[in-house]
Amino acid sequence: MEHLDAIIIGMGPGGETVTSRLLDAGRRVAVIERELVGGECAYYACVPTKVLLRPPEAREEAAGAAGLSRPDLDWPRLRDYRDQMIRHLDDSKQVQGYQDQGASVFKGEARVIGRDPWRVAVGDTELTADHVVVATGSAPVRPPIDGLDSLDASRVWTNREATTLTDIPRSALVVGGSAVGVELGQFLSRMGAAVTIVQRGPRLVDREEPRLCDLISDQFAREGVSVRLGTQVASVTGDGDGVIATLDDGGRVRADVVVLATGRRPRTDALGLEELGVETERTGLPVDGHCRVEPGLWAIGDVTGVSLFTHVAKYQGRVVADNILGTERTADYTAVPRVIFSQPEIAGVGLTAKQAEEQGIDTATSETDLPASLARPWTYATDPRGTLGLVADRGRGVLVGAWAFGPLASEWIHTAALAIRAELPVATLLDSIPQFPTFNEAYLIALEKLDM
Repeated sequence: MEHLDAIIIGMGPGGETVTSRLLDAGRRVAVIERELVGGECAYYACVPTKVLLRPPEAREEAAGAAGLSRPDLDWPRLRDYRDQMIRHLDDSKQVQGYQDQGASVFKGEARVIGRDPWRVAVGDTELTADHVVVATGSAPVRPPIDGLDSLDASRVWTNREATTLTDIPRSALVVGGSAVGVELGQFLSRMGAAVTIVQRGPRLVDREEPRLCDLISDQFAREGVSVRLGTQVASVTGDGDGVIATLDDGGRVRADVVVLATGRRPRTDALGLEELGVETERTGLPVDGHCRVEPGLWAIGDVTGVSLFTHVAKYQGRVVADNILGTERTADYTAVPRVIFSQPEIAGVGLTAKQAEEQGIDTATSETDLPASLARPWTYATDPRGTLGLVADRGRGVLVGAWAFGPLASEWIHTAALAIRAELPVATLLDSIPQFPTFNEAYLIALEKLDM
């Protein structure tokens, strides 16, 4: 039985991050992946969605730029490029790459079968190691809708089916109005599908500032996307080559496909940890500030239930690698950016105004309409839209939250993210010199509006 420095279970972005750092440091590492090296993000989530969203976005940008006409969309070419970017669901080059770096690569289900030292089985192979890193990610939540399990599988999509689709459906019912529902709903609509989004809560993107819901809802109204708030799908039945959904308010929606966008759950099952006395929870593997579950056992990414984002998984991978390599490091989740790649983009960081008030913070807020205040929106488009909001702590004189709706918000939200994380004084931010003309200039205007 081979003894190693570390075994990594799950090779999504978090697992890949810690693996690469340990290999670079000369450690003996084995990696175990049940599906594809690269994980959900590379094949079924972040990468394919952004590839698919970009051409419809560019088409709308061209139509809104002076002197340009709306270009045609070539779905077969876009689909081919998507397939290229997801490696045709083939990870053989990734497997070979890790083997060339000295890692032992195993494909299959991993099970932790012993401790002191940690022992892991995959197929007929058993391995031991000083450290085991669990990075098994998450799985889509399947909502309890009557009749859902009886539908033909081709009519019920999760993010996997939606991001690897070969043909655009004529109509789609999207269940859920968070990031996945908004992105996939807008993509399908812009590709010609009639889209209805059903959201159980009173707002889309309901974990963000309410104003963002107003803005994206207005955008969807402009584009003809039907949004049904405060209701949910009670039951579904097959209808020829489609689906009829009955809502709990008595409404009915017919669609070719049902797209499930109702969240994800940490994948902690079948690891064997509970049998070894390791505590697991429905919300994920509980970790301490170092991303440690128990001595020598670590967890990173979605499986921890901490901010289910790829960038958080990669950050945790860096934290764990440093701890394993002897540099003590604690994870700090202050100011994690949250982006929805709709058009315009939606971005948030830090606290909402309500969250700040609930924490007893004496808050000051401001909101700035970008086209009314800046030159950049007008150089970018002939009919621009965009808004920036800030949340500040009067007592400490710092920002604690920000939200944005506008072109490239995924990029310029990082000004607020850095300011919040580093606790840069509002006075310092007011004395900065942003490039002209940029969307980033909006921070000066929004900062000046704060009643500090």
